[in-house]
Amino acid sequence: MPQIANNAAAGRPLRSSAKLFLCGDVMLGRGIDQILASPGDPHLYERYVKSATTYVELAERINGPIPRKVDDTYVWGDALAELDREAPDARIINVETSITTSLSLAPKWINYKMNPANIGCLAAARVDCCVLANNHVLDWDEPGLVETLDTLRLAGLAYAGAGLDADEAAAPAAIELADGGRVLVFGFALETSGVPASWAAGAYKPGVNLLADVSAHSLAQIARSVQAIKQPGDLTVASIHWGGNWGYQVAAEERALAHALIDVAGFDVVHGHSSHHPKPIEIHDGRVILYGCGDFLTDYEGITGYESFRGELALMYLPRLAIPDGTLVSLELVPFRLAKFRLNRASAADAAWLAAVLERESSPFGTHVALANDNRLTVLW
Repeated sequence: MPQIANNAAAGRPLRSSAKLFLCGDVMLGRGIDQILASPGDPHLYERYVKSATTYVELAERINGPIPRKVDDTYVWGDALAELDREAPDARIINVETSITTSLSLAPKWINYKMNPANIGCLAAARVDCCVLANNHVLDWDEPGLVETLDTLRLAGLAYAGAGLDADEAAAPAAIELADGGRVLVFGFALETSGVPASWAAGAYKPGVNLLADVSAHSLAQIARSVQAIKQPGDLTVASIHWGGNWGYQVAAEERALAHALIDVAGFDVVHGHSSHHPKPIEIHDGRVILYGCGDFLTDYEGITGYESFRGELALMYLPRLAIPDGTLVSLELVPFRLAKFRLNRASAADAAWLAAVLERESSPFGTHVALANDNRLTVLW
């Protein structure tokens, strides 16, 4: 059965459109967890960094002192006022952090976790769906995933893309719209994003909804799952973790899969993530494909090595979709800059830089990005 996020007022006629808020990776573990009200154990098992507090110190070297024991709204910063102003009908994020106190370390280079006592940080943004199909949700093995699911459930936060078994992992989150209809969010992960095959959920095994292949058979199976649940007035989102962290190129296999998710499986939005920076945008058959939404909240502020990608710049994606056919009506992007582990509205120069990069990378796909009023970006096609 779908995970339910209930925002409905029953008995009203279907609306003509709905606005979504989508973003990329929200990583609330490690350094960010250390500044929240209930920091967890800071001990890390990384090759070079042994305490999560080090990531706070690295960020402070760049932008100055960061407060500690912050309230639940702090890290969202200016994004909360923007969300209030935009009033999206559904808020969908990729939560790339295990929410656990588990000590069952998965054999990886980097393991993220946030103390479950800090779950109010997610609740503060009034998130409707936490997508969990990614390469960090099992960083603390199956006990960590189970606690993550329990924590989200107890907080009233719906999730998609992971579960206690394969059926739950494949089931969508169903976000009820205020005037009828739903947004159905399906979470998928590909091994290309670093998700091990062993993380796949099984009949009696917790895990993620891993697409082991993208064959015609697999896509037909996905299409049947969508058709079995979708009702008139519903919108469908395929939220997918794929590809590497850096670089703007879209693999031919990813583009083919995105098109098939629309043409074969009937999705209205392909919400891609994994890249640490925004990637091209394509409109295919009237449906939006976000090949990579970039990071939204991370503790990478003091880490060097990929400065040319401007990973500190984040985007809020606000597509408006027609109901009932799901075609894109408009798409606006709101840029932010992460500093002191807080989202701040981007400057005019930063917004112009993002517009130029996305125009350069998206124009080969027939999509254009222009700088609009209030340092916002508008997508044209």
